Amino acid sequence: MGHLVSMIELGKILGARGLAVTIVVVDPPYNTGATGPFLAGVSAANPSISFHRLPKDLPPVKSKHHEALTFEVMRVSNPYLRELLLAAAPPPVALIADFFCSVALDVAEELGVPAYFFFTSGAQNLAFFLHLPVLHERTTASFKDMGSDLIHVPGIPPVPATHAVLPLMDRDDPAYDAFLKVAADMCRSRGIIVNTFRSLEPRAVENVAAGLCTPPGLPTPPVYCIGPLIKSEEVVAGKGGGEECLAWLDAQPKDSVVFLCFGSIGRFSAEQLREVAVGLEASGQRFLWVVRAPPPSDADDVSKKFEKPPEPDLDALLPAGFLDRTKGRGLVVKSWAPQRDVLAHESVGGFVTHCGWNSVLEAVVAGVPMVAWPLYAEQRMNRVFLEKELRLAVAVEGYDDGGDKQGLVAAEEVAAKVRWLMESDGGRVLRERTLAAMRQAKDALRDGGESEATLAGLVDQWRRA
Repeated sequence: MGHLVSMIELGKILGARGLAVTIVVVDPPYNTGATGPFLAGVSAANPSISFHRLPKDLPPVKSKHHEALTFEVMRVSNPYLRELLLAAAPPPVALIADFFCSVALDVAEELGVPAYFFFTSGAQNLAFFLHLPVLHERTTASFKDMGSDLIHVPGIPPVPATHAVLPLMDRDDPAYDAFLKVAADMCRSRGIIVNTFRSLEPRAVENVAAGLCTPPGLPTPPVYCIGPLIKSEEVVAGKGGGEECLAWLDAQPKDSVVFLCFGSIGRFSAEQLREVAVGLEASGQRFLWVVRAPPPSDADDVSKKFEKPPEPDLDALLPAGFLDRTKGRGLVVKSWAPQRDVLAHESVGGFVTHCGWNSVLEAVVAGVPMVAWPLYAEQRMNRVFLEKELRLAVAVEGYDDGGDKQGLVAAEEVAAKVRWLMESDGGRVLRERTLAAMRQAKDALRDGGESEATLAGLVDQWRRA
């Protein structure tokens, strides 16, 4: 969903510049919930955007990582994409492919359609993925066997090998090969559109643009930083009830509330939920906490990973009396909150986040400092970037067990980091730095700002083609 929402926001700003936009959707090979009503609502509100669903084929893949199956589903979808592009009238001026759709470049090259990537994470992750073939050639070891070794990539801080994306841990897994191929595919494209702004990640952008991250012998395509792109409104399929959160925030003092939310699929064990509850109570801080039901015992089953969880039983999951003891200074909501609107509320002064890039950008745009608690995808790398390079977050300790399971973050650590963020001089410095990044973000999107001018130039290229 994070990738789809970002692509829709890109479609909106392209549509606002007079381009007709078709977003091609391949339903994932696992249950992520019904997107039909959501997409219909987007189309109704944005006449310049239409959606086209491709048929879904499910090829066999020998990998425990859902990413491997996603890459393969996209590969077998290429014939359908070719039919769609051939039938398009007038022919498209550009094909913009998501990271997981890199095989679409084969169709674009065959039909002579200029192909671009839309990279929905930041420039530092882009630097890492472009450099992956170089890292691959330097060693025969898998990341999982490197222990505490640091991975060095031009333009970004050293990343512990344990913090690489989980599908990259084993170089013998099909998922690893698929990620390796994406790096070469990105170098074949006409350009990479990145959901960031240059002044947020200048060192990474400069190193990528200078060709220091791509493998020797491969070209570096132009990089177009057009962000921050965040949701223009908080609309999610089948969701409602955000009014309770916002009404409660209206009654809280300015910058007083810590917001805890961990993404569309972030889930904690019952034991971890209890530790969070004890830590929040001990911190003495006001909080708004989105609680999701724990993952099932068979959560490692790829087909189960994205199923909609049941509503959490708060009385069973949280310590006895917790809700009563924290009533007034805390609000626990089940499963979902309107994150963009919550972060923009003046009462929110801190954000405990899984470090998904959409969430990071929403926090930056709102000027809210972060406590980093990464869970999956590229979030562990984002945590390193946020803390060491951007200096917009402080990280909890204990989340990394050195493997592919979540470590247990103790209640004392939750309390300490929340208190540090909200009460300490260090937390105040973090808040000032985040407010400065917020001002840079708004400047980037103004008429003539760095991101707005970059996008305008790219659209002009397409118009002249």
